[in-house]
Amino acid sequence: MTVDSPRLRIGVYGVVVVSLFAALLARLWYLQVLSAEEFQVAAITNAERVVYEEAPRGRILDRNSVELVRNRVSQSVAIDTAEVSSAELQTSLNNLSSLFGVEKSVLEDRLEDPRATPYTAITVLEEVDEVKAVHIGERQDEYPGVVTLDVTTREYPYGSLAAHVLGYVGEINDTELAADPETYRPGDHVGKSGVEQAYEADLRGTPGRTVYEVGADGVPLRVKERTAPVPGDDVVLSIDLKVQQVAEQSLEATLIERRSTATDDKTGLHKADAGSVVVLDDTTGEVIAMASWPTYDPGEFVDGISQARYEELTDEGNGAPLTNRATSGGYAPGSTWKLVTATAALQSGLITGASTYDDRGTYEIPDCEAQCEFQNIDGVGSGRVNVSTALQVSSDVFFYDLGYRFYRERESISEDRNEVGGNAFDDTAEQLGFGASPGLDIGGDAAGSVANPEQRRSLHDQYPDKFPTRAWYPGDDVNLAIGQGDLVVTPLQLANAYATVANGGTRFSPNVGLEVREPGGGPTVRTVAPRVANQTVLSAEVRDPIMTGLSLVTTGQGTGAGAFAGWPRADYEVGGKTGTAEAGNRQADGTRTKQDTSLFVGVGPMDDPKYVVAVVMEQSGRGASAAAPVARAVMGQVSGVEPSIP
Repeated sequence: MTVDSPRLRIGVYGVVVVSLFAALLARLWYLQVLSAEEFQVAAITNAERVVYEEAPRGRILDRNSVELVRNRVSQSVAIDTAEVSSAELQTSLNNLSSLFGVEKSVLEDRLEDPRATPYTAITVLEEVDEVKAVHIGERQDEYPGVVTLDVTTREYPYGSLAAHVLGYVGEINDTELAADPETYRPGDHVGKSGVEQAYEADLRGTPGRTVYEVGADGVPLRVKERTAPVPGDDVVLSIDLKVQQVAEQSLEATLIERRSTATDDKTGLHKADAGSVVVLDDTTGEVIAMASWPTYDPGEFVDGISQARYEELTDEGNGAPLTNRATSGGYAPGSTWKLVTATAALQSGLITGASTYDDRGTYEIPDCEAQCEFQNIDGVGSGRVNVSTALQVSSDVFFYDLGYRFYRERESISEDRNEVGGNAFDDTAEQLGFGASPGLDIGGDAAGSVANPEQRRSLHDQYPDKFPTRAWYPGDDVNLAIGQGDLVVTPLQLANAYATVANGGTRFSPNVGLEVREPGGGPTVRTVAPRVANQTVLSAEVRDPIMTGLSLVTTGQGTGAGAFAGWPRADYEVGGKTGTAEAGNRQADGTRTKQDTSLFVGVGPMDDPKYVVAVVMEQSGRGASAAAPVARAVMGQVSGVEPSIP
């Protein structure tokens, strides 16, 4: 070893020591200077806990300020586990189990709720009897740590009335929470459908906030800050309670009555298992009533619903009560579609109001290769008719001819019929809103489907087994002209199309919301303005013959005259259109898997249209027999000339 070895080792040690001190100083500088603010926030967080309290939801009112949805105060039983020993907790659980007849294990499971915190009492029983709540308060020694709480609960005072419009509230799920984690927390309640969902931001309110100071062991020491919850705003709807009641009552009663009547072919009784009603103000697009049957009670969802019950409400075998048939039910429109055919023919100049056709009961397609002959529903002719009288008596033959003429008017027709262009028929259907969602403010409105050559080719290319041909034939347009074939519409679309023609060409996106008000009847926060979706110019030469035809439907030889017999026309003239549509699939024996759909669309008053009423009833027979009487009852209420409810 050399003389310099000890000196070298000391130098190395010195370098190491200096390096360690340098690293320590750098770390201290980082912690005390660069990260001081971050660790200060963490320290505060460790010393504080924030607990949120849901705000009472706003009320939902009808257009006359009648409460359709409100809140009520109920009592719950909770246990403050931080205030009791293990032995005291067991005493409380045993006594609560005995008092309420609930298994102790159920109460223990609720105490293990992952949303529970040591800073608030944990709810173990909801909607408790007031007498039992008082019993607990008077015997606190028997129920250590147990408290009774006033809880705000959603209430639907009219039960199932307007259920599909109002919607329901339920506990937030993981998907909904992930979509807005800044606003909501686990355990919050949110609107799941209808107005409750669409106007969630208005109805929800602002949660209360309590800040606790806690010790190192997490035990709360004191309340540092408390902010009370702010109730949500009230939402006023365009719905009229009385009209809604008549729509639902008449629809249900008529469906039940139809079940005791024989089908036209006398093979059995009508099944009459479902239906819907839509009432629109055609001057604004406001929804005055919207009914769907079978229905459900939104109150079932307030405290949660079992999976088994939810499956019952969505089961097609039970009629799928949760489904809003008014907005998402898909139907062939039958003769109510003749409004579209007539409008297209008059707009395009294919006919005028004076043009006539000799209806002999049958129609044969010229130069036909396959199915060539079509008949009126009963095979009886109506003689020479123009578009107005054809609407009155629902002459299929008159409209069959228009369908064929529309086919000949298409832009191009190849020999194999695989290259077929569009025409005024397709354009008018689009102008009146078919084949697209109406844009209802509460959502859930289906687009339906309107067959045309382009769609036929597309479907064949995607699903060749289900749609074996891509060709478009004359019979396709002939069938579509009377509302049959590959055509699916919703009751809301039907109502909106008639409203568009009735008001002269303005198609609105329908609104259920009318305005938002501050809680408890306060001033208006905002109004929900009418929304114009499309504007079509309907000249008098186009509109007048159609309106005349609709007016004739409810009089004389009109198909709806029987249903409107004795109607006070001098006080309020009403018109409309009946429809009977084939449903289901045709079987090998020629019968169909479903009975005919009954339809009627009413309009009034005819001199200055204000209201449109669309009624669709599944497996209920002819439109004149089932849907038209329901429309009369509703029109009587909304017009005030034959009110069922004062």
